[in-house]
Amino acid sequence: MGYSNLKDLIKAVRNCKTLAEERNVIQKESANLRSEFRNENVETRATNVSKLLYIHMLGFPSHFGQIECLKLVASPRFIDKRMGYLGISMLIDENQETITLVTNSLKNDLNHTNMYITGLALSTIGSIASVEVSRDLTDEVEKLMENSNSYVRKKAALCAIRIINRVPDLYEQYVNRAITLLSDKSHGVMLTSVTLIEEICKIHPHTIDEFKQAVPILVRRLKTLATTSSFLPELDVSGVTDPFLQVKILKLLRTLGIDDVEASESMNDVLAQVATNTDSSKNAGNAILYETVLTVMDIESDSDLRLMAINILGKFLGNKDNNTRYVALTTLHRAVSIDLPAVQRHRDTILECLHDVDVSICRRALELTYALIDGENVRILMRELLAFLEVTQDPEVKADMAVQLCIAAEKFAPNRRWHIDTVVRIMRLAGNHVHEDIVSSLTRLIANSNELHLYSVSKLYQALKSDLTQESLVLVGVWILGELSNVLTESSPISEDGETQQKATCSEILDLMEQIYSARQNYPNTSVQQYLATSLAKLSVRFTNEPDAESLKQRATQLLHKLAQSNDVEVQQRALEYIELLKISPMYLAILEPMPSPKLSENSKLTARGQKSHRSSRNVNGSSTRTKKAAQQNLLLDLMMGEEPSDSANGTGSSGQAAGGSSLDPLDGLFGSGAGPSSSSKPRNDSIMDLLGDLDLGQQPSTSSPPLPTSASPQTSPNMSSPQNDMFASFGTPESTPISQEYNVFENDGLKVSMTPSKDAANPNVTNFETNFITTNGSEITDLMLQIAVPKSQKIQMLPPSSTSVQPGGKTTQIVKIFNPTQAVIKLRLKVSFKTDSGPKEHLVQYAGFPDSLH
Repeated sequence: MGYSNLKDLIKAVRNCKTLAEERNVIQKESANLRSEFRNENVETRATNVSKLLYIHMLGFPSHFGQIECLKLVASPRFIDKRMGYLGISMLIDENQETITLVTNSLKNDLNHTNMYITGLALSTIGSIASVEVSRDLTDEVEKLMENSNSYVRKKAALCAIRIINRVPDLYEQYVNRAITLLSDKSHGVMLTSVTLIEEICKIHPHTIDEFKQAVPILVRRLKTLATTSSFLPELDVSGVTDPFLQVKILKLLRTLGIDDVEASESMNDVLAQVATNTDSSKNAGNAILYETVLTVMDIESDSDLRLMAINILGKFLGNKDNNTRYVALTTLHRAVSIDLPAVQRHRDTILECLHDVDVSICRRALELTYALIDGENVRILMRELLAFLEVTQDPEVKADMAVQLCIAAEKFAPNRRWHIDTVVRIMRLAGNHVHEDIVSSLTRLIANSNELHLYSVSKLYQALKSDLTQESLVLVGVWILGELSNVLTESSPISEDGETQQKATCSEILDLMEQIYSARQNYPNTSVQQYLATSLAKLSVRFTNEPDAESLKQRATQLLHKLAQSNDVEVQQRALEYIELLKISPMYLAILEPMPSPKLSENSKLTARGQKSHRSSRNVNGSSTRTKKAAQQNLLLDLMMGEEPSDSANGTGSSGQAAGGSSLDPLDGLFGSGAGPSSSSKPRNDSIMDLLGDLDLGQQPSTSSPPLPTSASPQTSPNMSSPQNDMFASFGTPESTPISQEYNVFENDGLKVSMTPSKDAANPNVTNFETNFITTNGSEITDLMLQIAVPKSQKIQMLPPSSTSVQPGGKTTQIVKIFNPTQAVIKLRLKVSFKTDSGPKEHLVQYAGFPDSLH
């Protein structure tokens, strides 16, 4: 005998002491419910379904009760209908065929005289309506939007949102209805009508112009809400009249006012009133002010209004609530590109946020401070940021700060001496979290600053004498001493205070090198030992004119012999080569003479790295998760296609066979044997270049080019500009001969992928494919990633897509380039991954339908 009501079942489950005992209770009650359902007991059907829903909530099977829910819905009693619709909403979803069986009951209840029964039907449609149900019931829902009861009108508008989402083509019949409901006296009806209009504009952007006629109505209602206080307790939230409706109206005004001067002018006055009259002491008021600020920034507002908006954000920074400060910092970062001087006024408050105990606020304040740095305030802000770098213990923050501060110093340094001092201090404070690009940047800067050679060498020499724990500083110091030690030994250095210091001797420099060798265990890798070997060889040449040159050379050689005993093969080989080279006189004098100063490029690797790091840190929607997922997908493609995994952190596809890369085994059978290169080993340089190969000194690339990475973007291809990698030389602004035909290579699950080929004008062996991603069912596509493999005789290059999502009515574009020197047939194997409302999708397809003119 089962439990008589839901309360007894809940009590029995709570009394269970073990999971096994709980499962036993649920299994017995499930068996009893099956028996009850077979007996067609009408009186207890609603009670039995309520118990079944509780069992469903506990995670146990409950599918056997779906038909009982349909029977309850068909009952004339309100209590039965309520339980039936609740069961349908929980046990049935839009993808199950059972949903079609309830269509007739829904249609009958939509026309019921009882508004609560009509409300039940509308709520169910709004929750689980499928495409078929939406098409069948859209006329009834539209009629109910004119119902005399505001309760029904409100729910009908919400149902319309569901219907438009499922069947975007039905939006036209709701446009006029939605505009009419904006004048409704009921706040609930108006809230749902604003939401409906916003959804229509999102799915069909071309309707924005049609809805702009509603701007005066929205402005009038917002003005009423902002300037009058309500005496109705259900509309009052902390002294603010219906903040939910105000926020919704502001969002819709923002959508309608973008790039429209006339509409924006009609909004300016009411936005100023909202910003002035809203109480900022309560969270409800802050929510309205925040939406007001976003609206002011997005529409074509005047400068005074934008200044007021930025001042509101500055006031948010003084709020005690962490969430308020966080959104203020995030929005101020957006405002930097709109009105930098206005944001600069709140610089002191922003700097105070650096010392907040909340890590997320600190990071947002850091990003904003980076954006505020310019030529006028670089000294002040750099001093504050260096003070923060000194106290922070987060390794990730230290690494990011080191890159960003060095970029700021590179862009806005008042002079080179200040630049060198700043980067050296960054290296001292950031420890071993400094990236190698910073090391390279500083060495280039010092090498090109002839007038500061003495000062720079002396500063680094003194820094190394006081601290050998910072690997990046040691790398720069060892390199500079190897190249410019003669400057230190021939002239008396001048300290930062202007005092003349004693000259360093050659013996003291070698003593320092021996100390660095003794401290080699403190460094995480062998880079210091590699630099040390090269520096010792060069010091042997620099000491040639010294009275005790032979003894100094002998000490340097002895230290090289110690390095030759290293467990690292690279260090061992390098040291032995230098030892042998030093025996070849006078050849080694020419080989080891000071190198020409490497060129300082405007767009350095450091700047590119900083921009990439900055984009990554600004992504607050789980970019690291997407990156990991993309990497996992690359590994999956590696298993399926035999490809080498490549970087796709930005959602760009990994693809293709690299030049000299490994063979795509599954493609061998599909495409036949290719004529592409098969060697995957790294080419060796000649002996002299092998000796000096470790130093990134800007020398010309050797004639043997490394393999081209699979699907590498221009930012990640270091040798892309070299002549031997000129197959894709026209990446920047490609001029191509179009072949005016679009080919649909994929269409499934609401996504259509088409490719339009065109011959590259600069290189006839390169074909450019403009790849377009379009939604076919009106739903948004997210986490989009395309991966392509080609035959071994061809090479592929995929530029980053314009977005990793596809909005309804819009499109996302990605450029794909295929190098086809053998004029073989272009065959593609595509892997398309994306997310829709129904979950993640993944498809693997092949396409070979391009015309012969491409070959």
